[in-house]
Amino acid sequence: MRLRLRSPRQLARTLLAAARREPEDVADYLESNLEEWEALAEAAPGDAADVLEQLEEDDAARLLSELLPGGAAEILEEIAPELAAEMIEQVPLGNLAAALNEMPDEAAADLIDELDEDIQEDVFAAMTDEAEQGVRDLLVYPSDTAGGLMTTEIAVLPLGLTTGEAIERIRQLHEEYEDLSYVYIVNDDNRLQGVLSFRDLVFKRPGSPLADVMVADPIAVTAHTHRKEVAELCQRYHLFGIPVTDGDGVLLGMVTTDGVIEAVQDEATEDFAAAVGAGLEETVYSDITESFRMRAPWLVLNLFLALLVAFVIERQTGLISREPVLAVLMPVIALLGGNGGNQSLAVMIRSLATDDVPRAQIPRILARQTGVGVLNGLLLAVVSAGMTYLLVATGVFHTETEPARLAVVVAIAVMANLVIATVAGAAIPLVLRRLGQDPALASSIFVTLISDVVGFGGFLLVAGLLL
Repeated sequence: MRLRLRSPRQLARTLLAAARREPEDVADYLESNLEEWEALAEAAPGDAADVLEQLEEDDAARLLSELLPGGAAEILEEIAPELAAEMIEQVPLGNLAAALNEMPDEAAADLIDELDEDIQEDVFAAMTDEAEQGVRDLLVYPSDTAGGLMTTEIAVLPLGLTTGEAIERIRQLHEEYEDLSYVYIVNDDNRLQGVLSFRDLVFKRPGSPLADVMVADPIAVTAHTHRKEVAELCQRYHLFGIPVTDGDGVLLGMVTTDGVIEAVQDEATEDFAAAVGAGLEETVYSDITESFRMRAPWLVLNLFLALLVAFVIERQTGLISREPVLAVLMPVIALLGGNGGNQSLAVMIRSLATDDVPRAQIPRILARQTGVGVLNGLLLAVVSAGMTYLLVATGVFHTETEPARLAVVVAIAVMANLVIATVAGAAIPLVLRRLGQDPALASSIFVTLISDVVGFGGFLLVAGLLL
């Protein structure tokens, strides 16, 4: 494998494309051309991370070990913690600890949190005391709270400074801290007093006291505030970050824009997982037994609910024996209702996640969803009835029943199931919220149950009355 490229970014694009086809060849090339690998890691750590993600874990670990601690740290920051944890298990402990010492505390904490406890202690023992303490201080907070998202590397100034003195102090801090979008002002007890954006600070008169130009009593959260509320506050007040304090108002850190984006993404994926009964914190890299523990209860519940549907069908076996074509049409009715219900469910969970469902609006929202169900039901009732009529009339479906009569049965069943399932998809998350539960919690399982019971049982009931 030979590459002659002018820039590291060109090299990254070529390597990434090649790694997706022949990862072993790319690993061999980089190990044979370490100067190019080091240049790529220094110039474009994000691109280098993309290349490593395509390689086998042992190859990725060897390439990480060849880098200086700072370069390895920048690459590890760009890789999802779950995947990075798989890679670093094969990195020599000394190299790993040196890289973690160079990482921001919050990034190192996310990565170490994914390791087994025995490995964590080995890593902590190899890290510097300062880096270890910074990480341990963050690991006490759950990952879905402001404390689990915050960075402690923030610009903090004492209350007694003037704006000119503050600007000079920030000049000294800018190499130490990456995010200087906000400057936080504290008193002698380190309690948060105010905030000032860096832009506003620059344009204030140099001799003005910070106490006169800062925004006093700023929007803040505690370390245990849930990430969803953090994201909502940043969105509502158009903030690029939000300070984090303890119960006494002492400034602990800041959730940056990156942290807010991470919170929004995690909430969205968690709601999706919850809706189908998967583990809230499960990923494709989760331990097998942990994934089993999180999924199994909902699958068992699903089994019992499926048996309820089977019981409904069993009550009508005589009718099905007389009209075997009903067995062919039953899944169609249930499928249409399930799809309609899950569409409504997705819209409702999305609106609840962004706090767009005030209690006063619930009746109107349910009325709208009912209207959607009716319109979809009418459309699909006509289409399904017409197709049923044609299939029976042309002999594709064999039955002694008149095509028109069977078409009417299908139309009524489709109409009823779509309306009921659509309303259920909107109502179930609201009921769960009213009970104090996560609105997304296995909602899809319950919507499927309702659409199947109505789809199978309702269809057979209508057929029994009209055929």
